[in-house]
Amino acid sequence: MWWLRALGTLVATVVVLLGGLALQPAGTSSVPIARPQPPPEPPPPAPPPVGPPVLAVKVDNSPPARPPTGIGAADVVYVEPVEAGISRLIAVFGTRKPPVVGPVRSARQTDLRLLPQFGRPALAFSGAAPELLPEIDRAPVISASQASVPGAFFRGPGQAPHNLYVRPPALPPGEGWSPSAALTFGPAPSGGVPTNGEDVAYRSARVGFSWSPGDQRWLVSMDGRPHVATDSGRLAASTVVLQEVPVSDSPFQDVVGNVSPFAETVGSGRAVVLRDGQAFEARWNRPAPEVGTTYTTPTGTPIPFAPGQVWIALVPAP
Repeated sequence: MWWLRALGTLVATVVVLLGGLALQPAGTSSVPIARPQPPPEPPPPAPPPVGPPVLAVKVDNSPPARPPTGIGAADVVYVEPVEAGISRLIAVFGTRKPPVVGPVRSARQTDLRLLPQFGRPALAFSGAAPELLPEIDRAPVISASQASVPGAFFRGPGQAPHNLYVRPPALPPGEGWSPSAALTFGPAPSGGVPTNGEDVAYRSARVGFSWSPGDQRWLVSMDGRPHVATDSGRLAASTVVLQEVPVSDSPFQDVVGNVSPFAETVGSGRAVVLRDGQAFEARWNRPAPEVGTTYTTPTGTPIPFAPGQVWIALVPAP
């Protein structure tokens, strides 16, 4: 019957097609074959920290808060302009952490720009403007405020708010000192000019550094008086940097309505480096917040620090 003949033809066609596939030489198929791809290269590991956990403490520097405690153990002490024309200190500890530091005061926007070069340090502070607190939470710092770690803070003698102190061993540890901000020590380059010292004048405060040949250090003064710590005596630096930075009004105010200045520490500009009884004309450079600041001569020669404590004064650029 016709349908039997049609069925036979269909079967014959299938047999021919299958036979053709079976005889097709290997490697002549036009169908693409998916081959496994090698996994992507993993990102390079982050550089390991080069030192112990970093702690930064915001220290009151107004006359009623003096003398301070604990800052003689800091690796670096920054002097920064704040509202009302006065200054405050940021003491950065890595090598040693004293049992007590203070008096402790409030954080500023400048701190959040300055500190990320050290990695992710713990920042000890008394408080901050309510509008600044969310920025602190987002910044690459570990918040160690009086509110978040109340057991680490205590009131000492004197009048509030100039009598708040912190016990560093009771604070959460920061991350290890970032390799990008490693302090470089070494011999001074040529080109220094002998000097007895330098003064930095803020609108309502003055910070002085005078060279002591006997101590081979720059003796620190505040408002014309020797700056003496309760636990370590006269404060002195092996190296002082006077770093000119742009200073503008921040969006934040203190409790009485004074606008807080913001010191920009990312970028480049002029500086003066004091070491070994000499002053070196310098340029500072910090291309990004997570990168450490470098100091060079105008011709590009690095200026290392003399061994010992370093003080860096942020000076409003003219």
